[in-house]
Amino acid sequence: MSDTITRLARANVQALTPYQSARRLGGNGDVWLNANEYPLPVPFELSQQTLNRYPECQPKRVIERYAAYAGLAPEQVLVSRGADEGIELLMRAFCEPGQDAILYCPPTYGMYSVSAETMGIACRTVPALDNWQLNMPAIAAALPGVKLVYMCSPNNPTGNLIDTDDIRQLLEMTRGKALVVADEAYIEFCPQATLANWIAEYPHLVVLRTLSKAFALAGLRCGFTLANPKVIELLLKVIAPYPLSTPVADIAAQALSADGIALMRSHVVELNANRSWLATALAALPCVRQVFPSETNYILARFNDAPRVFKTLWDQGIILRDQNKNPGLAGCLRISIGTRNECERLIAALQTLPGTVEQA
Repeated sequence: MSDTITRLARANVQALTPYQSARRLGGNGDVWLNANEYPLPVPFELSQQTLNRYPECQPKRVIERYAAYAGLAPEQVLVSRGADEGIELLMRAFCEPGQDAILYCPPTYGMYSVSAETMGIACRTVPALDNWQLNMPAIAAALPGVKLVYMCSPNNPTGNLIDTDDIRQLLEMTRGKALVVADEAYIEFCPQATLANWIAEYPHLVVLRTLSKAFALAGLRCGFTLANPKVIELLLKVIAPYPLSTPVADIAAQALSADGIALMRSHVVELNANRSWLATALAALPCVRQVFPSETNYILARFNDAPRVFKTLWDQGIILRDQNKNPGLAGCLRISIGTRNECERLIAALQTLPGTVEQA
């Protein structure tokens, strides 16, 4: 019977490899450094007692507060179930299945490809250069037929910002042809690098944001799409009738109050300090071959024997994210920035590992 059910599914779904989220990968740890979350819970109280009523499609208070925070007008903001829904809404609104394509530059966030493959939209990949910057000539050659170019900056999992001159060049070459989607999930850790203030100059630029990282609300599932009003109007045609539950909208509005934003910024100061400490400590370890610069709440490091390091830490309840299978990331593990105590526990565990291993 199960084979019969499988055959009824769409062919592209049968062939799909799902995105392996941190929670799908499991683990029995008590030091979770694999999902780029804020390491401690933040208290909020529900103030809306109207669960008998459907929520607003686009909660007014949430939209207005995020628009003020981002320096945009409310009509330039759409709120959704995480930035992941924003990724998918853009494809639903702008890409014809079996006809149009998206483009992205690995190594980068995996949901661009999963969402496209689910909808039968072609994926074009232009691998990043060795320094993880955009390969502009190769992108230009691959653009015909592309409707959406996804660009993550700071990039996940590498942690680097994309060069602004290259971004401007990309925006110029896509005018009238495609939208450029800048995924800024980690922008709170380097706010000076945001492209939100470029939207007025480039009406085909779309910026994705989230409350999951610096705002410490990964479990809330609340994200934002920032764009010119015409893009927002089109996305509103394809979004679900009630994308945010009443409790989600209630907590999101609190997080975007003056006090909530101040709390978020204090989180950023704390995590950036822990990141600096951890980067220095990692670089001094004999089992670490390279520590890459980061503008995010995680660090990518290359180890002499990454599989052994990963398994040894896993067995001790310290859960990292293995990046070995990503293009150009052989030997790399991604490490979320935890509390100082969690960072110290990680370093203490790594100090027990040998420095060099015979490479296969």
